[in-house]
Amino acid sequence: MTKKELIKSVLKGKKPNHIPYSMWTHMPGIDLDPVKITQKTVEFYKKYDIDIIKTMNNGMYSCEDFGAKVDYADVLTGGVAKVVSTPVNKGEDWENIKEAPIDQGALKREQKYLSLLLEELKGEEVPIIFTVFSPITTANKLCEDRIQEFVKEGYGKQIHHALQKITNTTCKLVEKVIEMGADGIFFATQMSNYSVCSEEFYAEFGAPYDIRVLKASKGWCNVLHAHGNDIMFDLLKDYPVQIFNYHAWQSLPSMEEAAIFTNKTLMCGIERMNITNHKKNEIRQEIFESIKQTHGKKLILAPGCVIRYPLDDDMLSYIKKVKVEIEQTIVK
Repeated sequence: MTKKELIKSVLKGKKPNHIPYSMWTHMPGIDLDPVKITQKTVEFYKKYDIDIIKTMNNGMYSCEDFGAKVDYADVLTGGVAKVVSTPVNKGEDWENIKEAPIDQGALKREQKYLSLLLEELKGEEVPIIFTVFSPITTANKLCEDRIQEFVKEGYGKQIHHALQKITNTTCKLVEKVIEMGADGIFFATQMSNYSVCSEEFYAEFGAPYDIRVLKASKGWCNVLHAHGNDIMFDLLKDYPVQIFNYHAWQSLPSMEEAAIFTNKTLMCGIERMNITNHKKNEIRQEIFESIKQTHGKKLILAPGCVIRYPLDDDMLSYIKKVKVEIEQTIVK
């Protein structure tokens, strides 16, 4: 059974011959170079024998072509990239946001990465999903996390104008990467949790644009990444995707409840900071509970989010080792 066949079988709810798993990280220092990031992605895939590949794009690419300037220096030491110059400094600036051409700049660069990756892994029959950010996530990065302030100041109409332009661009990108050969998208929404904003805010400025992008993807392997430790589960559970990825064990619901009420394949089960902090007992228990609560069906074991640098080979290798031991013991 190829990896694509394995994942397709899992999506249909069939009992797999083994539980698939995946993981991903950022590649600081090289993720702005399509050739280098391709090489590292292929190395990562082959070294850990993961069953589904998420492109490991830098986390700010979606806002660059709308005018943001980004400093990536802190990512090398486990930090995050920062916007150092933005086109949105006052509310009226939202009206100046225009669609970005997808055949130029950062968007072209990320498509080049995907193209090289697809070519390198042509014979592998492994699913490759392309990372895409929700329009509200991109907009919030453009204004350095101040989008709710602008709404409170009365610029909601202008923000909707900008979100339309960002969504149009994102839809075109999604359509293009599926046409290129990606099996689906990894749709990251970073504001759809109660610790960041209200459900009312997200229902107006987030969800409608999310749905447009997701409907634009005709892939068979689309993933929703619900970021954060208090996700808006009621709002997200019916999104049109095949796979649901969230910070299980950090955010409710339990994996058992998520499996029942989404009726989707779950791609989660490992708390990423336990990998970074070398907590093997915690990882072991999380894998045990993930398999137990889902009965090993419609499950792709994975961290709830990107694994932070610095990476530890012993910890990453441990994940598959303990997964195999536990599934062989408790899956009937």
